[in-house]
Amino acid sequence: MSLHGPVARTVKKCTLTLCTLFLSYFLHGQTARGEFIQASIGYGMSAPYDDVDILGDGFYAQGEYVLNLKSWLSLRPYAGVILVKTSDKNSMQREAGYEISANAFLLGGKARVIAPIPWVAPYAEGGIGTSLGSFVTYTGYTDIKKSGMLWHIPFSFGLLVGRHHNFDIGFVYYFHPSAEQYSGAFAVGMSFALD
Repeated sequence: MSLHGPVARTVKKCTLTLCTLFLSYFLHGQTARGEFIQASIGYGMSAPYDDVDILGDGFYAQGEYVLNLKSWLSLRPYAGVILVKTSDKNSMQREAGYEISANAFLLGGKARVIAPIPWVAPYAEGGIGTSLGSFVTYTGYTDIKKSGMLWHIPFSFGLLVGRHHNFDIGFVYYFHPSAEQYSGAFAVGMSFALD
């Protein structure tokens, strides 16, 4: 039996309304409003903008002061460190003399947007910052050695996990246009309330 005409439209509208009300009961804010500290650590990496098979690996750590403005929006000033050098795993890289490294202190601010899903909430964030340190990008197309203060563009995406979304699993990237490379990490983190 199938419904047609005005009855079918009424049934669809009622079903949609009931589903919306049911889901809105469960879709609440991701984290409580307030102030938090988040600490992250992970496997760091760097790669050139060029399409060259070279990769650096190393260590990444970051701390953030989290100010939750809404349940789905937060502002996050951050400070971190990335220590990455050319990976020894690829003999082609060593033979060609290619090099990629990033040894820097990271400082900046970003905004995070969180999807309203309980227990596992995806997020994306972006902002602007500065890197204090040294960068080397040497490939067949690029020969750049920079040190000092460089600006960068942070971009991250990942998942907040747990009842209060205080565990973070994500991918973090810092694009350094003047060094023609990006640094990043696969990182895990945890948030601590300041209240």
